[in-house]
Amino acid sequence: MAPDQQAALDFYRDLFGWQGEVGPAETGGYSVCTLKGRPVAGIMRATEPGMPTVWTTYLATDSVDATLKAATHAGATVMMGAQDVMDLGRMAVVQDPTGAVFGLWEPGTFHGAGIVNEHGALIWNELTTPDTHKAAAFYGAILPISPEPTTLEGAEGYTEFKVGGRGVAGMMDMSNLPPGVPPHWMPYFKVDDVDEIQAAAVRAGATVLAPAFDMPAGRMAVLADPQGGGFSVIKENAAAAPSPA
Repeated sequence: MAPDQQAALDFYRDLFGWQGEVGPAETGGYSVCTLKGRPVAGIMRATEPGMPTVWTTYLATDSVDATLKAATHAGATVMMGAQDVMDLGRMAVVQDPTGAVFGLWEPGTFHGAGIVNEHGALIWNELTTPDTHKAAAFYGAILPISPEPTTLEGAEGYTEFKVGGRGVAGMMDMSNLPPGVPPHWMPYFKVDDVDEIQAAAVRAGATVLAPAFDMPAGRMAVLADPQGGGFSVIKENAAAAPSPA
């Protein structure tokens, strides 16, 4: 979601090689970005003045209505109620009890990302929250997600969300972040060279929030695009190899 949709399309095209254009009026101009001809992300124009530029993580569900009911019962705030998106699917937007916003998607003809774990595509989603225990209980209550401590050496204290024993997302607390950063979900995009992508992003007007550094899962950097949308890039270690659903 960005105030200048075309500028966002241009930035991510140049950075990751995505293709996309402003969509038709019946979809609100929504842009489905593709890589190698398959969908990797969506970009749309912010509809209200002052709306922040932000990436929204969508979690798949067999029933948006049932999950939304469970989420409300578990203490979530509904930001956008369940609604159909033509025949593409059904969606809702929710704020979890710790303050992080995410989307729910019940697939129709559109199932989501068609390419992952390749350069320029999604590889991981991560929740940063002030209360990991409350968040773990919440997500475990509304979806078939099992929050488990990571087994990755050197990443003690990190939580993985697993579905069927497979890691699909992660969670960390906010203790090491600057004051004022809100709870949030963040997408990670896989890249072949973190330092090169960081430099290219800066040349295109992006801001470096955390310069390229090595950590247990690989080498990564945290960036904000020229309109302020935060995202991470990572070249993962072979042993870590995250793999989203």
